[in-house]
Amino acid sequence: MRADALRNRTRIIDTAREVFREQGYDASLDEIAKRAGVGAGTLYRHFPTRDALLDAIMQTWVDRVEEAAEKALAFEGPPRELLLGWFDVYVGLISLHRGGPAKITSALGDPDSPIRTKCEVLTGAFERVMQRLRDADALREGVDTVQAARLVGGVATVADDGGLDAAAVRPLLVVVADGLLRA
Repeated sequence: MRADALRNRTRIIDTAREVFREQGYDASLDEIAKRAGVGAGTLYRHFPTRDALLDAIMQTWVDRVEEAAEKALAFEGPPRELLLGWFDVYVGLISLHRGGPAKITSALGDPDSPIRTKCEVLTGAFERVMQRLRDADALREGVDTVQAARLVGGVATVADDGGLDAAAVRPLLVVVADGLLRA
């Protein structure tokens, strides 16, 4: 890729991330092109669909997911604190952009989703944390990782839609964690 094309692509991604953070994933692509200082044709040449642009934005997010899972797995405290810490991080990861929790949570486990590969990374990270809890015999029998991720994603969606802060979200996550862990 030519240097100017690479600069345009990077500028589009950075601008889209900012616009999506402000306006949600349904923000105008023309607005993104305008703010990035490129024509709509340039944006569509790099990203023929909205999903292609989302995919590019989410790649750096994928790296953050992997780092967060490794950090959670390095935690050496009680299982409940491990799970709650992971839930806090998970909510933060899927809540980076307005509308993100609903979009990501609804795509979990959907093989036809355009963000399927990113959701698989997220689910894989969630599974590693859940497996650690299973290995410690701390998780209730039959807890499904995707269903647990959807529960936490539902809490994040409510927080996103209602403008709830972390202090209002934490008690909801405690209820979910307590329901997943052995008594």
